[in-house]
Amino acid sequence: MTTGLIPGGQPPDPRPTGALPQQRREPAGHAAQHVENRSRSSVITARAAASFEPVGRSVASARSFVRDTLQGWGFADIVDDAVVLTSELVTNAVVHAGTSADVLCLRSDEGVRIEVADRYPEREIPLQGTAVNMGSPDREGGRGLQLCAALAGRWGVEYIPTHKTVWFQLDLPARAVGTRAAGPALPSELLPLADSRVRVAVVQVDRTGHIAAWNEDAEELFGYPAEQVTGKPLTDLAAWPHTPGTSTGIAEALRLSRWEGSYGIRAATGRVTPVYASHLRVRDTGGEPSTVCLLVRDHERAVLQTPLRGPASDSSTRSEGQNTDPFEVFIGYPAPDDLDGLLQRTVERARDMLDGDSAFLLLATDDETELEVRASTGLPSARQRFARVPVEAGPGRYGSARMPAVHDDLTAVPGAVPLLNGTGMRSVVTVPLKVEGRLTGSLGVAAEAPGRYSNEEALRLQFAADRIALAVESARLGELERLRRGSLNFLVEASDLLAGTLDRDQTLALMAQMTVPTLATWCAVYTIAHQASEPYLSYVLHEDEELIDGIKSLLSKIPPPDPVPTPGARVWSAPGEMAHQAALRSSMRSLGLSGSQTRRVTPGIGPTLATASAVGGETVVLPLVARNRVIGMLTLGKPADEHFRQEILELAEDLSRRAALALDNARLYSERTAISQSLQRSLLPPELPEIDGVEVEVIYRAAGEGNEVGGDFYDVFPIRDGTYGFAIGDVCGTGPNAAAVTGLARHALRLLAREGLTGPTVLERLNSAILDEGARSRFLTLLYGEMRPQEDGSAELKVVCAGHPLPLRLRQDGTVEPAAEPQPLLGVIEDLELYEQTVTLDPGDVLLCVTDGVTERREGARMLGDDGLADVLTTCTGLTAGAVAARIMRAVERFASDAPSDDMAILAMRVPGLHKD
Repeated sequence: MTTGLIPGGQPPDPRPTGALPQQRREPAGHAAQHVENRSRSSVITARAAASFEPVGRSVASARSFVRDTLQGWGFADIVDDAVVLTSELVTNAVVHAGTSADVLCLRSDEGVRIEVADRYPEREIPLQGTAVNMGSPDREGGRGLQLCAALAGRWGVEYIPTHKTVWFQLDLPARAVGTRAAGPALPSELLPLADSRVRVAVVQVDRTGHIAAWNEDAEELFGYPAEQVTGKPLTDLAAWPHTPGTSTGIAEALRLSRWEGSYGIRAATGRVTPVYASHLRVRDTGGEPSTVCLLVRDHERAVLQTPLRGPASDSSTRSEGQNTDPFEVFIGYPAPDDLDGLLQRTVERARDMLDGDSAFLLLATDDETELEVRASTGLPSARQRFARVPVEAGPGRYGSARMPAVHDDLTAVPGAVPLLNGTGMRSVVTVPLKVEGRLTGSLGVAAEAPGRYSNEEALRLQFAADRIALAVESARLGELERLRRGSLNFLVEASDLLAGTLDRDQTLALMAQMTVPTLATWCAVYTIAHQASEPYLSYVLHEDEELIDGIKSLLSKIPPPDPVPTPGARVWSAPGEMAHQAALRSSMRSLGLSGSQTRRVTPGIGPTLATASAVGGETVVLPLVARNRVIGMLTLGKPADEHFRQEILELAEDLSRRAALALDNARLYSERTAISQSLQRSLLPPELPEIDGVEVEVIYRAAGEGNEVGGDFYDVFPIRDGTYGFAIGDVCGTGPNAAAVTGLARHALRLLAREGLTGPTVLERLNSAILDEGARSRFLTLLYGEMRPQEDGSAELKVVCAGHPLPLRLRQDGTVEPAAEPQPLLGVIEDLELYEQTVTLDPGDVLLCVTDGVTERREGARMLGDDGLADVLTTCTGLTAGAVAARIMRAVERFASDAPSDDMAILAMRVPGLHKD
């Protein structure tokens, strides 16, 4: 930065000789009437100029330059407006336009004119008279011009082909020389009311808070003689309107350098006298501090009250009905309508007001034990956003966020402001945001130089914080309400999705997809199969699918988090540390610094650095607890230097509880299904035997998603050389009891048939065995037969049909007929008289055996039945056994649109003859 100061005289014209005529741009709206060409009629009494490089630090330097210049000229009344406008215009030049900026300050009898020029060669010279649309006040573009229109008495924009100049003029208020504050002359009837004599009580309080002096006006106002109150604590007399539960009161206010406000004094009569007070902290020649309190009756506060500072421009230039709310004076009009915009505007205004290098604003959590960073400027915001710090941190009162605090040098008090650790900031001032005495946040401004701030700056910042506290809290509560409504909708939808599946893998996928990217940038789910087993990485998801494999590889190299059942989210630093180490190793390998100088550059550094950035932020672990057991962990992560906000962690905790129960239900269902399917497979033959001269095909369809055990069964097995047994049956009901009867029937059939017993005898003994099961017994329909292929190509069958649907015989000419007669079912009566029937299958004949799930297939009131099955079988002439079974199953499935409600088994046997088809 280069500066120059020339007292008095006219400033030289910076434009080169022969330049194009300057163009003047008329701004839109009511401010157009204030835009003028540079006037040379006023006498320039001082000039200061400086140039700033196109770097971010130049903005703070420009603010310091303007502030120091105007304060040196004695223009303290307009310093704040000048600093705000200069900050916006220099930011546009060095940050947005990317060029150097020239700042010129001109002092005259009327006020101060400041010019900011930037070199933007792509800038076109606008046509004269073209209307200017500065757009939304929340946009970066045009905001400096809007501020000029709002704060400056006159302003304008001048273009030449090589650079652009924005200038504004701030007029001085009409005050006598040396006057700190002045108001206009008013008619007598508009003056404030007071008693016949205004009494100003002067009370001096020593460093311990005890009254050291009490003047005559104090005796008159409150009724106590000086000797009665001298040496007593002022707190015994003061009625301080503080809110219970907070530590602030008059004792704390007396320690501030300046304080002004209302409270009460208990008079000798016992009644409280409302007073308006102005406190000033002083020290005597010996260095002993004390506080001088000036008090008047509250209705006479105009005697002591400091006038609110208004805009410098003349009131006649303001539009009708313009709002003069103190909040809008500080934050600007119109104020942002969203919380983030309001907070960001607040920290920018606070930084400019105190000429700081950075500023930050924190909001209190619901329990007021922590403060959460919500906005900052001049700090690495990505790293700081949503970071949390405790309210009571650091030594002494400066460590408390409930009172204003000033640190001259943070290096002398390490850790006093954790947010600023490692940022290079040395001096800082922080003030609380309070609503009705309750702590709602903290506002701070910091500088890189030590000793920049005093109690006077703390008082100015506290006044600003008091103006915006209510608006910030209102916006925060509105955002919190919207977030809570959204959270409820999110949890309802998540519960519906999790309840809609009992598949473990799908539940894991749903858990991850519901958290990314709504709650986190990436997530990983660890599962614990048994109490003694280690956590297993089951699922990983990132909003960028290309990073999933890298994160999975990184997490596989890290020991899983401890399965702690304590509810709530806990920080897990291992992924971030491992990511940092992996990125460092990749960078060193790429530079050939990992040991071997001849090693080639590693081409995989890109994915490694991308993975490190993806998991380099805050990582939290939430336990998945179901039925008093930790069944896994849900890990959520943010990219580099990002933190989770408290509301998101609370929402994630609610989701983890629901997800844990859904995951455990899916696990139990999967185990039950696996057991059921395993038992079902054990009740069916492992494979069908190869029978010379006979084609055999079986189709089995179990009803229900879980494939309950029990129900239908079939079997084809060899009895002795050249003879094979076959059976198809249906046990009443499902579940374990039905499965017991099914297993008993299938295995008993094989044992009894291989003993050389006839078919009726086999079934009679099986009937006795079923009845011996007692209460666990179930009745059973069974078709049992023995088959022996003949030398002439036919096959001889001996069949017993015990209560089962009759087998159907399909001849080569297409006729279909029952191949057996019905007989009593098993498991009902003890004395059965069964007999077997002999059936001969000629070459080309088919024997079809089915369970009742086939014949009882329904569509509304219609049922397939025996006749429908026979009609379908008549169309199967000439087909192989496999084709016959497939056609029957296809016809059954197409008969109704609903899923089958009963198990179905189809056994088809065909004698192809001497020449197979």
